[in-house]
Amino acid sequence: LQLQIEQLSSRNPAAKYHGILQAAECIFREEGLTAFWKGHVPAQFLSIGFGAVQFMAFESLTELVHNVTSFDARHSLVHLVCGGLAACTATVAVQPMDTLRTRFAAQGEPKIYPNLRHAVVTMYQTEGPQTFYRGLTPTLVAVFPYAGLQFFFYNILQQFSKWVIPAEAKYGASIKDLLCGSCAGVVSKSLTYPLDVVKKRLQVGGFEHARAAFGQVR
Repeated sequence: LQLQIEQLSSRNPAAKYHGILQAAECIFREEGLTAFWKGHVPAQFLSIGFGAVQFMAFESLTELVHNVTSFDARHSLVHLVCGGLAACTATVAVQPMDTLRTRFAAQGEPKIYPNLRHAVVTMYQTEGPQTFYRGLTPTLVAVFPYAGLQFFFYNILQQFSKWVIPAEAKYGASIKDLLCGSCAGVVSKSLTYPLDVVKKRLQVGGFEHARAAFGQVR
């Protein structure tokens, strides 16, 4: 849906996808069940790498703040800055996997890239090493406020929840963490989502021939 240029409306005859259910049905009919797992391998590498680097950097930065400055490492603003910087570090580390995931998910049939190795070699030879970092700028612009706000809102909501759920409520604490994490993620993603669309559009630049069956390409 992010890559479709035509308006997402059934009233637009040129639009291939109109909504979630219609798009899912169309993908299943035209490309099969496995199409929903396109880009799954680089996406797993992306998730593992991003999570590992982000939390390692976040812990290191908050510890640095605690040891070097007079700021309270548990303060919401410290979490905002450290969370944002940690996410930027992780983004730079795994951006090639993000680009590969988008390319695999975006390609139609017949496939341009049959496997991960072929995709890496082809992209490197035809577009150069810089192509793996397509969309890095809007990603960095988005990921700092996204991750920073996620940690920030999570911290704020955790503090607020102490007034609602007693500390001794064991099962209530699990629900509290679930709700605080979910709400923080929803708010952060909603605020930064437009930049994610821009990133996806940039990542498929030079890959227009694989999108010919899906409508307009730019």
